[in-house]
Amino acid sequence: MVIQRFLDYIAIERKYSNRTVEAYRDDLYAFCAYLNLDPKEYDPKIVDENDIRGWLIELLDEKKSPRSVKRYLSSLRSFYKFMLRVGAVDKDITRKIVSPKENKPLPVFFKESEMQQALAYESQADDFESVRNCLIIEMLYQTGMRQAEMLGLTDSDIDLSQRQIRIFGKRKKERIVPIGDSLVKLIEQYLGFRKELEPVTSFFVRIKRSGEVVPMDKNTLYTIVRSRMREVSTLKKVSPHVLRHTFATTMLNNGADIRTIQSLMGHASLAATQVYTHTTFEQIKQTYKQAHPRAKKN
Repeated sequence: MVIQRFLDYIAIERKYSNRTVEAYRDDLYAFCAYLNLDPKEYDPKIVDENDIRGWLIELLDEKKSPRSVKRYLSSLRSFYKFMLRVGAVDKDITRKIVSPKENKPLPVFFKESEMQQALAYESQADDFESVRNCLIIEMLYQTGMRQAEMLGLTDSDIDLSQRQIRIFGKRKKERIVPIGDSLVKLIEQYLGFRKELEPVTSFFVRIKRSGEVVPMDKNTLYTIVRSRMREVSTLKKVSPHVLRHTFATTMLNNGADIRTIQSLMGHASLAATQVYTHTTFEQIKQTYKQAHPRAKKN
C-alpha cells in the first residue's frame, strides 16, 4: 500500500489538488501495469533502474511525446523521494535516469486586434448567458488566471470595492490580482442576472437543460472560449490557457516588469515566466528583419 500512502501524503500534507493527485496516481498505476503488478502490492525493492528505463523506452515506442515521458518520470522521482524519506527504500533508483530531451515550443497567443474583436461583443450582451460568456473572456484576458483557478472562484474572492480578485493557485497558494473598470462592470452585470437564480456556491455557474443551476465545469468553459475566439482568430490551438499566454505577452509588450508578471500569474519560478520574453524577442527579430534594409535577404 506504499503507493496509497504516497497519494495520501501529497493530498493531505502537501495539499495538492485532486486533479494533481489523480495524475500522480495514474502515472504510478501505469508503471505498475508495465511491471504486471497490482498497485496495492507494489514492492519497490524488486524494481531497479532497468525496469524504469525499459518503461520509458516503451512509452517512447508508443509515440508518447518526450514531454509526457518526462512527466511520468517526474512522478516516479517524487514517489521514490517520498519512499526514501519514510524508509521504504534505502536508495533512489530514479536519480541516474536521464529524462528525454524535448523541444519547448514558444507559447501561442492572440493578437491584441483579435482580443479587441472578441471583447467587442460585451456591448451586445443582454442576458445571463451572453454576459457570463463575455465575462469569462474578459476575466481570463485581464487576470491571466488558469482554467482551474477560474472554476474555483467564489463570490468572496471578488472584491469590487478594491477592484481586485483573490486567486488560489497551485498548492493553494494565494495571490491578489487587480482588475480594471471594464471587468468590474461585467461582474456587476453578471451578478445582477445571477441573483435571479437559486443559491449557488461557485462564482461561475451554468444552467442545465432541466433548469438546475450547477457550478461551471471545464468542458463548458473550454467550449465558451473556443467558440468565441475561433470567430476572431485563425490559431489552431484555442483554449483558456492561450488567453493566459495572451495576458502575459500583452503585459510584457506594454512595458510590465517580468517580476510583476510572475507575481500576477502565480509562477513559483521566474524561469516559467521568462518563456514570454523569448516570445517577445521573436517578435522583435521579425520586426527588425522587416524594417531594417541590411537585415533583409537578397
